[in-house]
Amino acid sequence: MSMQVFRTRVSFVLWSVAVLGVQPVWAEGGEPAPGRARELVHLVRQDCGSCHGLTLQGGLGPALTAEALADKPAEGLVATIVGGRPGTPMPPFLGILTEAEAVWIVRELMKGFPEDGGPSPQTSESAR
Repeated sequence: MSMQVFRTRVSFVLWSVAVLGVQPVWAEGGEPAPGRARELVHLVRQDCGSCHGLTLQGGLGPALTAEALADKPAEGLVATIVGGRPGTPMPPFLGILTEAEAVWIVRELMKGFPEDGGPSPQTSESAR
């Protein structure tokens, strides 16, 4: 990552905290509802897994295992999920998930991501 991109992301996070009053959810311990958590796990395992490997061991994108992320700052990982990485295949996920959900995903990745229980039953029924 270039220094300019890094600075832009850090600035975005700091601006969000200062101007919007966004509080870091990892400090608050915020948890999504159980059904939404299941959807987020499925999203990470399937959508993120298409580049980072279905076991999150790496592929086109780097590994997303707890070991691989141990020395990475959580704020930078959240900024990457929310804003993507311009000039790379990593898309922004803002609009698909909230910043608070991105924080939850990072927290779960850093402690060892749960296995995929499949799409939520509501999602499966609506696809029929």
